[in-house]
Amino acid sequence: MNRRTITTVAALAAVLVPVAAAPAVSAAPAAARYVDTRVRDCAGSGSGCRPGVVVHHWHKRGSTARGVGWVYASREGVRTGTARWLVKKPGGAWKTGGGWKRAARVGSFVETAWGRDGHTGPTYPRGSRICVEFRGLETKACVTLK
Repeated sequence: MNRRTITTVAALAAVLVPVAAAPAVSAAPAAARYVDTRVRDCAGSGSGCRPGVVVHHWHKRGSTARGVGWVYASREGVRTGTARWLVKKPGGAWKTGGGWKRAARVGSFVETAWGRDGHTGPTYPRGSRICVEFRGLETKACVTLK
């Protein structure tokens, strides 16, 4: 190594050592500000969920707003299906949350989902109802955002 390379390496080490020696900043305190919840319901008669719903929602501690990350719909005992999800705010009317979507067959049931993980998606007030309905089926599976 020549003198210029040694100087460059020494300068780089001086910059990197304080960063490596510094305590790592944890993401846990920021994550602790959120409460993540999954709620589910099965509807219909007989064995299995006909239909079923799972909703991942989140909120900041102390807040009355609930963010909906994703909605999952399933239906037992069928080979095909098309589903959508609806939302009703307290005192409001039913509105479409996610449009009609074809459910994929998985063994003895079909399933589909809207949204993604993380603190993303639409927000609704606490006490809002989310329901999943399958085209041609009167029974809905519903959950309440607590």
